[in-house]
Amino acid sequence: MTNRSWQEVEGAHTFVDDVPVTEDLLPDEETRIYTRGEQMDPCFAGHDFTSAPPAIPAEFLPHHIALVMDGNGRWARARGLPRLAGHRAGTENLRPILEASVEFGIEILTIWAFSTENWRRPEGEVRGLLGILRQMIRRELKELHKQGVRLRHIGRLDRLPPALQKQVQEAIELTRNNDRIILNVAFDYGGRAEIVQAVRRIVEAGIPADQVDEALLSSYMYTAGQPDPDLIIRTSGELRTSGFMLWQSAYTEYYVTETFWPDFDKEELRRALLAYAHRDRRFGGIKDDYGSPHEVHAPEEALDDGGEEGDEG
Repeated sequence: MTNRSWQEVEGAHTFVDDVPVTEDLLPDEETRIYTRGEQMDPCFAGHDFTSAPPAIPAEFLPHHIALVMDGNGRWARARGLPRLAGHRAGTENLRPILEASVEFGIEILTIWAFSTENWRRPEGEVRGLLGILRQMIRRELKELHKQGVRLRHIGRLDRLPPALQKQVQEAIELTRNNDRIILNVAFDYGGRAEIVQAVRRIVEAGIPADQVDEALLSSYMYTAGQPDPDLIIRTSGELRTSGFMLWQSAYTEYYVTETFWPDFDKEELRRALLAYAHRDRRFGGIKDDYGSPHEVHAPEEALDDGGEEGDEG
């Protein structure tokens, strides 16, 4: 598969392979036009590009998406509202994005709702965020269960108020057998804290050092048993990880949008998925002309001679 650049022309998405976009390619108000160079992207083969945006084939979609829901406070400030109003608006946006994720065929959605560092925020804001979580569980749990959503919590549970801990545990138990989509709620979560917690548990289990490998460490992470995220989406334009899923994101693709989280909608999600569909994921290896990954093994003697690890090319 050839590399592509992605451009937007007056609201229309246009593929460009060294082909200039001329005025005759610009869409009218009712039509989205998708153009490519001489070779049609197999992702959209057979689609009429003068019609509605094409569905993305399942093989080009991520299995696991993680969301850094950033920008609630700035969204509120721009409207002259208190920060907590932005957090409430962000919470209201969860259901439509979850529904859109199900519609797109996403299997796992992870949302970062509260970090280990968020305890440093003003006490009133922290209380408000805990209250929003309580309200969300109380209001949404029955419908989430009905829609086949399996809830999981990732992060520390022990620092939450006892009543809230009980709510979370009951929600996890109620939805345990649901299989339409997994919703991981990262609350009191930090990537470094997760790794430290995993190492502590390994030490406490008395596992010898020579038995510790990546697979073992992964099994002690909060996301044990789940695939790593294929795509992390961060809203509000911030270009940093903030420590989110540090262990799991070694080869995760990132997508950053300037849109604040309360305004992030289904169309924004679709754009992120389209961008992901055109990423060249090599996982440190190479691909042939058809996009198939080839696993490359270095000779053992090269590894023993102090050879440096190669980059991704």
